[in-house]
Amino acid sequence: MANELDQTDRKLLELLQRDGLQSMAELSKAIGVAPSTLNDRVKRLGRLGVITGTHAQIDPRALGLDLLAFVFVGWSDSVVEADFLRRVAAAEQVLECHHVTGGLSYLLKLRVADTRALEAFLGNVLKQIKGLQRTETLIVLSSPKETSMLPTG
Repeated sequence: MANELDQTDRKLLELLQRDGLQSMAELSKAIGVAPSTLNDRVKRLGRLGVITGTHAQIDPRALGLDLLAFVFVGWSDSVVEADFLRRVAAAEQVLECHHVTGGLSYLLKLRVADTRALEAFLGNVLKQIKGLQRTETLIVLSSPKETSMLPTG
C-alpha cells in the first residue's frame, strides 16, 4: 500500500495528523492542489484503508484520567489468552493491548484516575482471570513525548 502513496498523499496525511479539523480549502492551499482534487484524495485514502477514521484528541487530565500505566501480563497456559483478550477488550481503562516478545505475553497501556483506580483494575479485571500468573506494572511519572502521529516521509 505504501507504494500507492505519492508525495501529495504523504503531505496530506501529515497535515491531517497535525490538525484534522482543517478545511479542504486550507489543506489545498498548503499543498497546492484544488479542493475538489484534495477531497477525492481523502476519499481514496479512506477506501485504501490508509485513513481509518477521524478522532478528537482529548487531554486525559480534562477527564480526570491523571495516571498513565503500562502493565505486562503473563501466563504459561495458552488457554488463558481467550478470556484475557475478552476482558481487556471490554475494559475502558485499556487504551492499547500488544502481544509482545520476552518473558511476558502482553503489554497493556492504561489510563485511570489514580492509584486506587489502577488497583481496582488490577484486582477486578486482571486478577479475576483464571490462570494468569504474573503482572508487572509501570507507572508513568512524566511523558516528555507522547504522540500518535506517524512519519509520512
